[in-house]
Amino acid sequence: MPPKQEDGAVCYREGIVVNENYQICDITNKKIVETLKERKPQATFSCNAEQETCNFQFWVGQQESFYCALDNCAWKAEATDTQNSTSYKCENIKCSCIPGRFLCGAENSIDIGDFLDQEIKGPASFSTVHSENAREDGSKFSEPAMNQLISSVFGDTSIQLQCHSGECLYRTEVPGYSRPIKKINTPLIASVIAGCALFVVAVILLIFFLGRRSSRRYGPIHLGDDEEEENAKLLADHKPAALYFDNVSYNLKGKQILTGITGAVHPGELLAIMGASGAGKTSFLDIMARKKKRGVVSGDFWLNGDKVTDDEFRSVIGFVDQEDTMLPTLTVHETILDSALLRLPKEMSVASKVQKVEDVERQLGIYHIRHQVIGSEEGNGRGISGGEKRRVGIACELVTSPSILFLDEPTSGLDAFNAFNVVECLVTLVKTYNRTVVFTIHQPRSNIVALFDQLILLAQGRTVYSGPFDKCQNYFDSIGYSCPPGFNIADYLVDLTMHASTPYDPNEQVEVAFSANGDGDITRASSTRAVKSIASLSNVSIVGSLGSGAESPQAIRPKNKRKASIRQQQERQLYSRKNTSEPPPRPSGGSLRSEGDSMLGDDERQQWVKLSKQQGQPPPQVNEDPHDLPPAAPGATGTDLDVLISAYNESEVAAALRDDIHNAADTANGANGHLNGSPNRAASGRVKGYRKPWIHTQFIILSRRTWRNIYRNPMLMLTHYAIAIILAVFVGFLFYGITDDLAGFQNRLGFFFFILALFGFSTLTSLTVFAPERLLFVRERAKGYYHPFAYYLSKVVFDIVPLRLIPPIIMCIIVYPMTGLVPAWAEFFKFLLFIVLFNLAAATICLFIGICVRNQGVANLFGVLVMLFSLLFGGFLLNHNTIPKPVAWLQQLSIFHYAFEGLIVNEARYLTLIDKQYGLDIEVPGSAILSSFGFNTLALWRDAIGLGAICGAFLLLGYMALHIFLVEKR
Repeated sequence: MPPKQEDGAVCYREGIVVNENYQICDITNKKIVETLKERKPQATFSCNAEQETCNFQFWVGQQESFYCALDNCAWKAEATDTQNSTSYKCENIKCSCIPGRFLCGAENSIDIGDFLDQEIKGPASFSTVHSENAREDGSKFSEPAMNQLISSVFGDTSIQLQCHSGECLYRTEVPGYSRPIKKINTPLIASVIAGCALFVVAVILLIFFLGRRSSRRYGPIHLGDDEEEENAKLLADHKPAALYFDNVSYNLKGKQILTGITGAVHPGELLAIMGASGAGKTSFLDIMARKKKRGVVSGDFWLNGDKVTDDEFRSVIGFVDQEDTMLPTLTVHETILDSALLRLPKEMSVASKVQKVEDVERQLGIYHIRHQVIGSEEGNGRGISGGEKRRVGIACELVTSPSILFLDEPTSGLDAFNAFNVVECLVTLVKTYNRTVVFTIHQPRSNIVALFDQLILLAQGRTVYSGPFDKCQNYFDSIGYSCPPGFNIADYLVDLTMHASTPYDPNEQVEVAFSANGDGDITRASSTRAVKSIASLSNVSIVGSLGSGAESPQAIRPKNKRKASIRQQQERQLYSRKNTSEPPPRPSGGSLRSEGDSMLGDDERQQWVKLSKQQGQPPPQVNEDPHDLPPAAPGATGTDLDVLISAYNESEVAAALRDDIHNAADTANGANGHLNGSPNRAASGRVKGYRKPWIHTQFIILSRRTWRNIYRNPMLMLTHYAIAIILAVFVGFLFYGITDDLAGFQNRLGFFFFILALFGFSTLTSLTVFAPERLLFVRERAKGYYHPFAYYLSKVVFDIVPLRLIPPIIMCIIVYPMTGLVPAWAEFFKFLLFIVLFNLAAATICLFIGICVRNQGVANLFGVLVMLFSLLFGGFLLNHNTIPKPVAWLQQLSIFHYAFEGLIVNEARYLTLIDKQYGLDIEVPGSAILSSFGFNTLALWRDAIGLGAICGAFLLLGYMALHIFLVEKR
């Protein structure tokens, strides 16, 4: 057989020569067989069609006795109803003996050498007959002189034979072979297309039914008394949690964000963290909740006096972010229920969890919208309002009844009434279940402020006040900052920190009008700024001079322009006046003062003097610049804020707080030391979290959530199905009935190339599978909703099955019969296997890129480049044998190479192509063309394993990237 055609070889045994055949025959002449006894007589007969020659050889005991060369030969085959016959006739024959062999001079044998050489001239014939009458079957070799010798010596008419013929041919060379005419099964194609269309219609109807079915599918929940008691016990068994922290600081890239914050909050208390924008409230809340920060955090934290690990701490807390992150396709009830199912104790029944969810919905006033979708501005509908979304986010945390609940701006986006309802719900959680709540808040209204138990007031990351809220007003009164009657103290304190934090502007000046006779004409501000709500700390210098009863020369020295804060004058004028109906006493000595100074009453003066005494400084005189401050301490801001911070650090409130922290730590250390022999070890009474559901349960819950998200936003899935059907019909039309010639081979290459490119680049949609839920996953993981593996598995399954498995199957079953590829089930399933494996491998690569690269534009660029380079080394654009050796290894990483080679080898390995040139049919084996293209015809299953290995490798890499890189860092 010619090289590369061994796989298509067949043994042709009909006895007629095609190229060169061979026949081995047993001689059946009775007398010859008896004479030779144990030595078996045989003959061989072979012919060459191209040379028109034949050879006849006579053998005795497997040794050749004589041979005959025949030329000018012709042959024919005849077939009738009763028999088949073949005959060879050669005009010339020349025979020769092999000396010393039987019949050629061997011992006890005659020598017919001269006879063969001189008498055998021809013509000779070799004929074979197969008939219904077996007695006539057989072959015979006939030549006139030879027949006469056989007749005279052995009594037969010729040499009689029983032969077996064989010739190795390529299957298309067998006589009578006709190339099968390729037929396209049109009814099958039509039924397949109709079936796929019906499948898509069924999917649409299913989505329509799921989306429109009654939302009120949850009936009344009935719990037994024992079950209610057990579930209540699971929620009430939490040990109350007191949180203490001391000297908390935070530095980010060399910038000090927080400095030396100290505080405490006990079970049954509500701690509010207040401050102006940029004061560090959110950063401080993140640190308290043990969130992973990008900067350096320092300080001490205690939970019930014990220092616990971050994982232990996170298991007993809840955290509500300022920005809501929820799936817009889920309803309010489904969102909260998923949180409950994933986080409440696994021993708690599902009915009890649903009941708990409904209780929280009623508490937060969202029960009436429980069946409305969350919605988004980008989606089909807006859904619920921003305030309602905030309450849903709070409900997701409240449903677990955490020991400590942290909330970042829980009232932002809410109207005053709903904001009060939210905080009141937090108070109910605090007082009823003895929980601890810590939250940041910005400008709360007065009825919300009245609910605070503890307050931390921040300014520029430093503590202005930290302690009981009921002592807050008395404290600020004591240092000279009294909140005016009827004024919201929260607004007052925030404005106080803002003004105190404002650096002095030397360009800010006040014009002073005075008379030469010193009649006490007052100063007036030339500024038109709005009146603020607090007094400046720099007033201390002025009040000090008032309290001393003496005027300094500098105080009465007239100036056209005097450096004094406009804010001071405005704020003194508004808040220093006790009784505006009574004229203020005029100072002695005719000193010139601002209008605000003249209105200071005795109480105000006493407060300023008290502040000066608390600071351990004598009442300062009015200097040339009333903004002069004491020398700055290390870490000071260089503003009036330093005075506020210093006043608090030396106050009785701060001392009591430090004592409380130290006593709690000492008590816990003593108890733990008694229990375990060493301080700060885990004690039996330490706060601990719930036992969360198993991973398989988490997977089921997350799969249900993912499926809801898919069928309520079905455009991507339906687009994949519709494109698969439309393109399958279009491509099948273009490549309809591919022929078995060189043009057909080119069409096969183009068809496979297009199919792979289509599916390869369509899988770029996997880049966005994870992007919309990246922030949601990071936050839910940080809150301990589930294990990352459960989430990853649910996303993989519900992206692969509906989007990466069904569309290629639909397309393959339509396009395969239309194009007329090899009509065999085995080849069809191999074709389908390679398409599906390629689709999965491409999808997992894109999923990995989408997880690693956050920016969608960059992710798309990486995805396209990966697909293009893989396509370049696929084997269609670049021949394997011409790839430079330094980069040849890249072909082993190309999914297009594995898929393209597998598809073309599966199709063309046993294919014979006919090329018609100059009126001749030139047959070209498909395997020979594959080899010239650089494809390995034996690598089909190796290619399948390669695709599977790449798919598995990137699935693993995707999970590793998800597990390692997607960790919350704030």
